[in-house]
Amino acid sequence: MLLLEWAERAQQDLLSIHRFIARDNSATANVWVKKLRERVRQACDNPLAGRIVPELGQADIREVLLKNYRIVYRVKSDTLVVLTVFEGHRLLRNEN
Repeated sequence: MLLLEWAERAQQDLLSIHRFIARDNSATANVWVKKLRERVRQACDNPLAGRIVPELGQADIREVLLKNYRIVYRVKSDTLVVLTVFEGHRLLRNEN
């Protein structure tokens, strides 16, 4: 299992997702964020099982899905770094 690190952007993404869902139901927002975090922990067990992000085509940047959310992460030698979490109908913007 790899170490887990959350980029600042990914942390802000989770907060935004929580705030958006909480407008209708705060308990549901808590459950969703918990599920997203659990999906990331599962990815740590087998990080290369996630698909290569189509918009980038880089072997070290992968993603896993949870319902309509994309969780994008970078695989390093001993760490999985969550880069961003966003709705799946959107494309990832390359901000490098």
